[in-house]
Amino acid sequence: MSIDRIPLNTNGHDLLPKRADKVMVFAEPGEEPFVAGVRWRCATCDEPPTYVVRDGTVHVQDPCPYPNGITTEITLDVPSGKLIVTDDLRDVYDVDFHAGASYGTALGEAQVIKAMAALGCAYGPVGNTSPGLYRTQEKDSYVIASPTLDDNDIPSLPKEDRLAQIDTALWAYSIADYEGWKAKGGAPGQKLLGEYTVVDVTPGTYKFSHHTGERGFDKYAADTVAFAHLQRVSPSPRS
Repeated sequence: MSIDRIPLNTNGHDLLPKRADKVMVFAEPGEEPFVAGVRWRCATCDEPPTYVVRDGTVHVQDPCPYPNGITTEITLDVPSGKLIVTDDLRDVYDVDFHAGASYGTALGEAQVIKAMAALGCAYGPVGNTSPGLYRTQEKDSYVIASPTLDDNDIPSLPKEDRLAQIDTALWAYSIADYEGWKAKGGAPGQKLLGEYTVVDVTPGTYKFSHHTGERGFDKYAADTVAFAHLQRVSPSPRS
């Protein structure tokens, strides 16, 4: 068996836990090489890599279909003009988190986000960050973000623009039309519903662009972290 430390061509896959120029490769003649120090499956597409050594480099044979990661976009109808903002609305909106790709990958997260949206809930994983919902300077535009504090403990996003704080026991945000949530059985006191805020917005359809699946996204970065952007894109069908 040969043992070499050689460059890795990931072919767009997210396989290296840390940035590295070379990996340890164990190879038997005529067999697929074993590559140490990499993820077993791509953290973006959830596919296991197949390796081949060629020209002094170990290559992943098939390309990742999402070399830049995944920005997940969904829409949410808000005819009532009221949003319930919290971390966990699974008492009313619930899907199988394990029905598709691993939830630990960008693709798995995107599949859950879209499945929740189909039920009427804008959902997105944010880690243990307790972000807030903030208005932006653009009309009917918002961001779910975690601000930083300067040396004087002044946050990078104005406190007066924070409309809701999200206590992430579920490590996620969950947002729905407030009246739609109630019509489906939502009520204070449900076992999964913790602290929540009802936020007034212009009635209409809102597009959510969720960013945590994008390549290189860092939930715990030192700068302000924007997990998702919300923008009203059309009037409510019922308005």
